[in-house]
Amino acid sequence: MRAVVQRVSEASVRIEGEIVGKIGRGFLILLGVTQGDTPELCSYLAEKCAGLRIFTDDNGKMNLSLKDVGGEVLVVSQFTLYGDCSKGKRPSFIAAAKPDLAIPLYERFIAELMDQGLHVEAGRFGADMQVSLINDGPVTLILDTDHMRTGRI
Repeated sequence: MRAVVQRVSEASVRIEGEIVGKIGRGFLILLGVTQGDTPELCSYLAEKCAGLRIFTDDNGKMNLSLKDVGGEVLVVSQFTLYGDCSKGKRPSFIAAAKPDLAIPLYERFIAELMDQGLHVEAGRFGADMQVSLINDGPVTLILDTDHMRTGRI
């Protein structure tokens, strides 16, 4: 499972011109699911994202979490995070999980964030979406659970 976490001052997602999710200060999380991902990996990644201390404190140090600043989360599914561009010029998405695995894990990820007391908005899995954001910092992190599936931590 892979998450691109962007600290934003605002973000929104539109489907067919309609805003379906919108947040103020917080995280835009682009979430990709791969074959072999599990509910346990999903829980781990949601907890990791929720606990990231990447908001600045009064001393200008990245030391505050979403809860500390009253931040919100916008989660958008993005299978292209598992695109393989190593051969040719057109990416292969064979590593991306099929919807029967990806949808339940995407929904669980959102639920896990909500269970931690966060306000969460979301895009619609599989839809053609337009995502707008103002990246704050900019601060962008890539979190990945691949090392956990192979036994390397």
